[in-house]
Amino acid sequence: MSVALAVRSAGACFSRGGAGLGEAVDAFLDSRPRPPRLLGLGEPTHGVEVFAGSRNRLLRHLVRVWGYRSVALESDCLAGLAVDDHVTSGVGDVEEVMAVGFSHGFGELAANRELVEWLRAYNAGRAEADQVRFYGFDAPVEITAASSPREALSGLHGYLTEHVGAERVPHAWARIDELVGEDGAWTEPEAMFDPRRSVGASARARELRVVTDDLVGVLSAEAPGLVAATSVRELERARLYARTARGLLRYHAVMACAEEGRGARMARLVAARDAMMADHLRAVVRGERGRGPSLVFAHNQHLRRDRGGMTMGGEELTWWSAGAVAATDLGGEYAVIAADAGSVPGLGVAGADTFQGVLREAAGEGALWRADRLASALAGAPVARRADSDHTYFPLDPEDLGGVDGVFFVGEAAPGSG
Repeated sequence: MSVALAVRSAGACFSRGGAGLGEAVDAFLDSRPRPPRLLGLGEPTHGVEVFAGSRNRLLRHLVRVWGYRSVALESDCLAGLAVDDHVTSGVGDVEEVMAVGFSHGFGELAANRELVEWLRAYNAGRAEADQVRFYGFDAPVEITAASSPREALSGLHGYLTEHVGAERVPHAWARIDELVGEDGAWTEPEAMFDPRRSVGASARARELRVVTDDLVGVLSAEAPGLVAATSVRELERARLYARTARGLLRYHAVMACAEEGRGARMARLVAARDAMMADHLRAVVRGERGRGPSLVFAHNQHLRRDRGGMTMGGEELTWWSAGAVAATDLGGEYAVIAADAGSVPGLGVAGADTFQGVLREAAGEGALWRADRLASALAGAPVARRADSDHTYFPLDPEDLGGVDGVFFVGEAAPGSG
């Protein structure tokens, strides 16, 4: 039996339009010891519509058949609040939501607009318990900068002041505002690569970390009264502000660290970002436990169960991915399906002797495999590593199969395909 034939027989194929995708996912989930509370679907690069379009079809199936009630995207967690407000309550128009509700330029993707419009249409007229929620789970950071902690601290402080009382909140907003100062000092792009340009180790940044800890302490101590005065949903939003403020201040402190080499510092920054992502994912699972499972969509590197890796500025970086960190608590309640394609825009078609070339021959338009079955089908087969120069595309390799539970593969990820 040829390698491609053995690989084909180990998985479930589907058409480009998605016919058969639901059945393939059903078979994957049925093969698990227990259904996951958090199902990850990865993509090997950003901005390719076919992966996000497949995510949309998968989500609709999961909502209808498996009772999923939320989706989390690799997008700014605070910006995502605008999307959730829109899809659950109709706040704002879709143009505004696409402009302000996504980071990394993801609001420009047609598949993301399709997702927002479907969520709004599905949720309209439904009880809150049956609505499908939207979450951003990324930290408010970009490759060139990190946000000011002002928005997160303002949200947390404002919630506590309104519902606990200003006299019981240990720090006045005027003092916090003074400590934050100009937002531009925090978002200075040069600070990502030059720790001397960062304010993360300044006296005011250190004081803000103490202030934030005090506010989080009040939030925790007053939680029962806050739920009674507001709602679980509003308390969870305040907790999101708290996690984000803490995480951002920690991230800025790492950015300001000049005692270690550039590679070690960058690895710590990437790890800090994924740790924040993991915190948000665990919070999604906790908050959704009484409603239904959640789908999370992000780059493969953030969702895998093992260490991620990349080259940045000539430095080899490795870190524990958000999926790996979250899985330490979630255990079997977390499962991840990594994705790849036979051809990727700008990179051409994978060679026949590569991992992607073998999967392309076996899958045709598309297929989904359990990772262990795919590994068994490939055992002993000579498979070359795909060599591509695009730093945003991370092709899967047979060695990656131990860090994921499944592989979603499309033959061609053409521009604009979905």
